[in-house]
Amino acid sequence: MKKILVATGGGDCPGLNAVIRAIVKSADMHGGWEVYGSIEAFNGVLSEPTEIVRLTESNTAGIHVRGGTIIRTTNKGNPLAYPVQLPDSTWTTKDISGELVQKIRDFGFDAVVNIGGDGSQKISQALFEQGLNIIGVPKTIDNDLSATDLTFGFSTAVQIATDSFDKLVTTAESHHRVMIMEVMGRDAGWIALHTAIAGGAEICLIPEIPYDIEKVTWKINKRYNDGRGFVNIVVAEGARPLEGNVMAQQAKDVGDEHLKLGGIANYLRCQIEKIGCEAQVRTTILGHVQRGGSPIAFDRILATAMGVKAFELMDSGDFGKMVTYKNNEIGSVAITEAISRYNFLSPAHYLVRTARSLGVSFGDWM
Repeated sequence: MKKILVATGGGDCPGLNAVIRAIVKSADMHGGWEVYGSIEAFNGVLSEPTEIVRLTESNTAGIHVRGGTIIRTTNKGNPLAYPVQLPDSTWTTKDISGELVQKIRDFGFDAVVNIGGDGSQKISQALFEQGLNIIGVPKTIDNDLSATDLTFGFSTAVQIATDSFDKLVTTAESHHRVMIMEVMGRDAGWIALHTAIAGGAEICLIPEIPYDIEKVTWKINKRYNDGRGFVNIVVAEGARPLEGNVMAQQAKDVGDEHLKLGGIANYLRCQIEKIGCEAQVRTTILGHVQRGGSPIAFDRILATAMGVKAFELMDSGDFGKMVTYKNNEIGSVAITEAISRYNFLSPAHYLVRTARSLGVSFGDWM
């Protein structure tokens, strides 16, 4: 009997459980495989005592409708830069990927599925180069992996953001206010742009197009002068003003290497008020609401198809690949290709052009 180890790393995401369930059901249908889960990414393998659980059809039944991940996840514990405490109580990092690979082999695992975003797939590639039989499954609400048209979780995040935006439109209209809603996305503006178009925003600020506050304010004033009486703005957490910086702080938790983005909505509000906007300005930061809850039908289907494909790649011994969704087809590419280029939103993208044709301002022209 062959053994599969499944890990979910990085931020949580609607659809993770659907991938896990699909792998388990595929393994059961084809026979000859047992599936296990490493608790909190690869920390389950590295921890003492080890935290590895058997995944069966019984304990994964119906989990495709649940948000989060039953084997939990973490942003800490990167095996390529693992946190190690020194005798003087300070911390440093150490590459323990070789130790991780050996432990996985010692436990008798024949294949590994690593479900995660850009950072997780970089780990996948490093482990593959050390001889580990590994398959990557792309997971991120940010949609920032270029090898796949969509990542599961993204569409759910957009739906959550759009539902929230719809509610803000009515209160903005009732009070004649400027409403600013901040969404996630890190360095890519996909969530913000989709939400702006779906919700009918007047202004959409994204990382790929630095904004000029004078032009943002001009758009706001024009709306009021035209008698509309309210303005709705979607801003991505990674957006920044011309000649300005992204609003971010270094994570304080040991082992978490990520910058924590956020705060641009309140900064933008201060800019608008300082420049002399007479209307009341209010902000809403959605934050982790976008990551939680049940995945919408599309993401359940996409995640399930990706889980099945991951099993097929393992079953055929085609390792070092990441599952993809391209041109409405499930496929795969080498992990090296998947992590070679960040999926920025091009200012020439058809959806940017669509938004501009609707009169949406990106803060770069009047």
